[in-house]
Amino acid sequence: MAKKEALTEIQITLNTIGGKWKPLILHYLQNEGTKRYSEILRYLETAPKKTLTAQLRELEDDNIIKRTVIPTVPVQVEYSVTDHGKSLFPILEVMCAWGYINEADYQIKHPTCVYSEQTRAIKQERLHKLYEQFNSDREREKQLGTQK
Repeated sequence: MAKKEALTEIQITLNTIGGKWKPLILHYLQNEGTKRYSEILRYLETAPKKTLTAQLRELEDDNIIKRTVIPTVPVQVEYSVTDHGKSLFPILEVMCAWGYINEADYQIKHPTCVYSEQTRAIKQERLHKLYEQFNSDREREKQLGTQK
């Protein structure tokens, strides 16, 4: 099989979790566990069925989620996150933390954290530590000559 082309490593990540609904689907499954199609659709509220189905298929094709058919009448389908998909959880957590800190102009329909100054401080500290670690790693990579 021929390798796919990507401009950067970021594009690979975006190809996998890009799209309006994919990160929300993954975050929902991360927090709530295995869910049926109808539960995911209800959670997303405004997601068109066709788009949701397409994005679920793409996540399945990329081995991010697992689709399990339950042989009932009518047939039910459940979705869960694979081990490979779980490797995206830190990315989702950073996205969630950033959104939490910058939510002032938004009304959150499905909050995953109860708002408090203490939680806000924890998330700000987490992002700050991540930023510091990122800068430290970049400096080490420059010294090793592994980064352009």
